[in-house]
Amino acid sequence: MVTDTASKVTIRTTRIFDETLSAYLSGKRRMLHEGGTSSSKTWSILQALLMIARESRHHILISVVSESLPHLRRGAIRDFFRIIGESEDNNPRWSKTAFTYTLPNATIEFFGADDASKVRGPRREVLFINEANNVPWETAQGLDIRTELFTICDWNPVGQFWAHDYWLAPPVPPENAYCHSTYIDAIDVLPPVVVANIESNRDKDDNWWNIYGLGLMGKVTDLVYPRFEQVEKLPDGKLFYGMDFGYLVDPTAVVANVLVGDKLYSQELIYEPGLTNDQIARKLDLLGIRASGAEVWADPDEEKSIEEIRRLGIDCRPGVKGPGSVAYSHQKVNQCYQHWTKDSVNCIKEQRNFRYLRDSRGLLTEKTAHQYSHGMSSRRYAVASHVQGSQQRPRSYGGYKF
Repeated sequence: MVTDTASKVTIRTTRIFDETLSAYLSGKRRMLHEGGTSSSKTWSILQALLMIARESRHHILISVVSESLPHLRRGAIRDFFRIIGESEDNNPRWSKTAFTYTLPNATIEFFGADDASKVRGPRREVLFINEANNVPWETAQGLDIRTELFTICDWNPVGQFWAHDYWLAPPVPPENAYCHSTYIDAIDVLPPVVVANIESNRDKDDNWWNIYGLGLMGKVTDLVYPRFEQVEKLPDGKLFYGMDFGYLVDPTAVVANVLVGDKLYSQELIYEPGLTNDQIARKLDLLGIRASGAEVWADPDEEKSIEEIRRLGIDCRPGVKGPGSVAYSHQKVNQCYQHWTKDSVNCIKEQRNFRYLRDSRGLLTEKTAHQYSHGMSSRRYAVASHVQGSQQRPRSYGGYKF
């Protein structure tokens, strides 16, 4: 527990907050946070930045940067407003166009590393690079050079990247502080359901548990979809949709797709647990899908849900099904140059982690990482079914049912 002297509010903090603030106050040049999921890295760093901003005796600029602005809006910006207990709407301190929050002696700005004008913008006193392993070294280096006092980075250890090569290579420079953390460091503030969900993967996926549970160095190998690029928006073209059903824990994922030759463009539209079929249909209606009459290809094992949504006016259809259909749909997606819109934050994370699992002997299996399968399944249902329809394959092709 820490009392913010400016706001007179007592806030709950973790070790990550304490070590970040200690590194800043002791004059360290950089604070490097590596650890597992839900260790409070981003949340605690934002708490520390707010403390620095509120306690500053002269005006400072603090920059919070991630790979793209949509990524920040889904993550750090949302967390920031939860921490301060305010809303973005009608907030005199918040600029919705500049993405800046103003305090008496500080300005906190948020921008994507893909915005060249911001990256090369004014110097700052403090920098936070969120999920730094997704930001190119040249960009991070430029941002750090233009930072006068203190740079903070955080990441999950999915593999070695520039922070290990330049800032943590032995002997670690004395001006750089390092903090390793796991969900255990935030156990007192995490909801029990989050802890249970993390620990449920302990015996399912060794690599996932190593990286996200224990916060240890891993290597994401055997990716199902190894290559993709990010774009601002979908191009013009015929839209077709895919849907993977979830409920209590798993999200329902709906993805819009456009094929332009051999280029596949996709956008995450819905990624949310707890939705009933009626709520799903309502959301699809609000997205204009019912009015457009566009096809929505869904999990073929959910026949009842598909029929319920169809009766609500959505052209919902079962995706390809039968022996070999999963491998076929993976193949069809990988025959395309894949693109995600930058606001497809959950699906981008899935694609970076969706891979084939290995058995106890270390041999590859046909099984895939379930926790990263929702948007990936949604997209493959759509692509395989849409391509099959356009190619008018025989109904008995490969044992599939249509």
